[in-house]
Amino acid sequence: MTFIVVYITTIFGNAIIILVIQLDGRLQTPMYFFLTNLSFLDICYSSVTVPKLLDVLLADNRRIPFVDCILQMYLFHVLASSEMFLLTAMAYDRYVAICNPLRYVVLMRRVVSLPLAACAWLGGLLHSTFHTAFILRLSFCGPNQMDNIFCDATPLIKLSCSDATLDEVMLTVTPGILGPSCFMVVLLSYGFIIRSILKINSGASHLMVISIFYGTGIIVYLQPMSVYSSANRFITVFYAVITPMLNPIIYTLRNKDVKGAVQKLLFQQTIAQKSNIVVTTF
Repeated sequence: MTFIVVYITTIFGNAIIILVIQLDGRLQTPMYFFLTNLSFLDICYSSVTVPKLLDVLLADNRRIPFVDCILQMYLFHVLASSEMFLLTAMAYDRYVAICNPLRYVVLMRRVVSLPLAACAWLGGLLHSTFHTAFILRLSFCGPNQMDNIFCDATPLIKLSCSDATLDEVMLTVTPGILGPSCFMVVLLSYGFIIRSILKINSGASHLMVISIFYGTGIIVYLQPMSVYSSANRFITVFYAVITPMLNPIIYTLRNKDVKGAVQKLLFQQTIAQKSNIVVTTF
């Protein structure tokens, strides 16, 4: 029941953010364009893992076909990598908005923000395709019992009965390069932001999301394969299930524009309902 509530909250919360941003003309800015992408990504991100997890918990159906397992891993890494790149693009957007406000409209015009978002999605697609291709080279001859809540690269490699040395190296090297590189760009952006101004609501919200996402991801993917244990399942639950739910809560509760747009939308719905009331007199 806990995971059902978390999943419904994730879908509903992110869908509300997308709807509000699309309906409110004041929110048609690069910042909210990226936030729309993030909300849509989190809906997909959660939907890749949670439904099967619920199937395991409610129906005790612990089996998953190999093709479905590979597809789940592929989609999860597409979305996780895309979120890493998208959060980096959002950090750059906040840097430009706060440190170069007079040039923001020029530097982050639509012909810039659209390619940035497209590159984030394309980067996730290429990164996941690269890792999946390496894993498909392996042989799996049993036992086929995975110690994780969903099909992920590390536990899959540990199940292989062929030489997976190259896969282990690639799984460590590529996240070890891309993850810290994106994180350094984020830290650099916020270094300039903090130097410019000390209290920033939108910046603080984004920094909170980044800290949660990168913190849990680093623990899982940048540790040696030999020390991977079942304790990682609890960390995996957090970044695969809980993080997509937290994003809309963090952004909504700390963003006056989004809260104002939600209140405006609710007010309009109330007025519309009242206008349909029919009074009958005798």
